[in-house]
Amino acid sequence: MTTARDLALVALDVPPGRTVEQGDLSLALAGAEVIDLVGAGALTLDEDRIVPGPPTETGDRLLDEADAALNRQEPFETVEDWLWRRGRELAAAYVDDLEGAGPGARKRGRRNPLLTGRRGPVDPVAHGRAEQRRASGEPVLAVLAAAAGVEDEKPGADQDITDDSVTTVLAAVGNAVMELEAVRQRRSIEDAAFDNVWRGF
Repeated sequence: MTTARDLALVALDVPPGRTVEQGDLSLALAGAEVIDLVGAGALTLDEDRIVPGPPTETGDRLLDEADAALNRQEPFETVEDWLWRRGRELAAAYVDDLEGAGPGARKRGRRNPLLTGRRGPVDPVAHGRAEQRRASGEPVLAVLAAAAGVEDEKPGADQDITDDSVTTVLAAVGNAVMELEAVRQRRSIEDAAFDNVWRGF
């Protein structure tokens, strides 16, 4: 299993009362894909730029799609640009892929798959491995899960990560999630102001 799939699996099991924003999870999944592709030798990072290697078959359909989507023209794409481009609707793609392969699959086309019920994991073995990785506090998954809002941030989790490429990706994910939250807040303020004007206040 990949980090991206593990993240998607644990995101499906958030407890009641905790909301995972699809946009946050999509950005974190796009970051997880970069980390997985680095691990597979499909790309390297030159500072914050993604330098693709030869096309690589990882054996994972969505990760192979990510590899095929890499920008192979110079100047290469930054990690942040990749997150926004690849992250569009990525949470829904992972949920559909995980649940569409087994019993109890949800119908496609729902706006936010994380806000709807599900009947069970597609692959109980994969689900168990993902939960075990989460429970162990593995730092990469922990930081990505916190960025996505799947769980609370574990203080010092990122201090156990020594790989510069991974650190670069995690920092970019954190910045992108904060930027997305700022956009949400600005829209909320603008919507509230419009409502007040509409009501005559």
